[in-house]
Amino acid sequence: MESADAHDDLQAFSERLCTDLGISHVVYHWVSGSGDQYGCGTYPASWVARYVEKGYLRVDPVVQGCYQRFHPVNWKQLDWSSRAARAFLADAVAHGVGNQGFSIPIRGPNGQFALFTINHSCDDNHWEMFTTESRRDLILLAHFFNDKALQLQPGRKPRDATPLSPREVDALTFLAVGYNRAQVADALSISEHTLRVYIESARHKLGAMNTTHAVAKALQRGIIVV
Repeated sequence: MESADAHDDLQAFSERLCTDLGISHVVYHWVSGSGDQYGCGTYPASWVARYVEKGYLRVDPVVQGCYQRFHPVNWKQLDWSSRAARAFLADAVAHGVGNQGFSIPIRGPNGQFALFTINHSCDDNHWEMFTTESRRDLILLAHFFNDKALQLQPGRKPRDATPLSPREVDALTFLAVGYNRAQVADALSISEHTLRVYIESARHKLGAMNTTHAVAKALQRGIIVV
């Protein structure tokens, strides 16, 4: 992926990933804050055309569910209870998408939202085992894929790096997963006063108004991954 110098290289890489991971499909798609889009992957062209023709974006539980989350999502965790959602899934499977899915939502710079998705056809137990064992690698792949796609975007200026220290990154990461300050201090084996110094320093570097804003900015920029 590091050697990719054109979007076509990312398409070829997504095809190779299917073979390396032993799965049916890999798909990546992003939408910028201004509405620009880019996508690549291994879904059949007939399904892509069908998706657009039927306006499935309006009812797709994957898009709706992932937009509300920061963490990876097994499709079985999403709400498929409506008739429209069930019809959408049946149509997707009929077009070769696979009955299992796992999507990683990504927040990029300037309002960018992306999804990195893998699909396969298998039973629930096999899929749960595979995604649990591969979760860390899939998260890394998703973020590297997104970074490379942004690098290749015409006219994009490089984003200035934010030099957070390892302790500042750790502190924001624990806060992002829901720890309170006492729990974070205990996990890092530091005092709450020292923790406050790390958080305030990170907030200042990120230009955030408060701690919640600092966590959101760090997530958006990919500095921390939950």
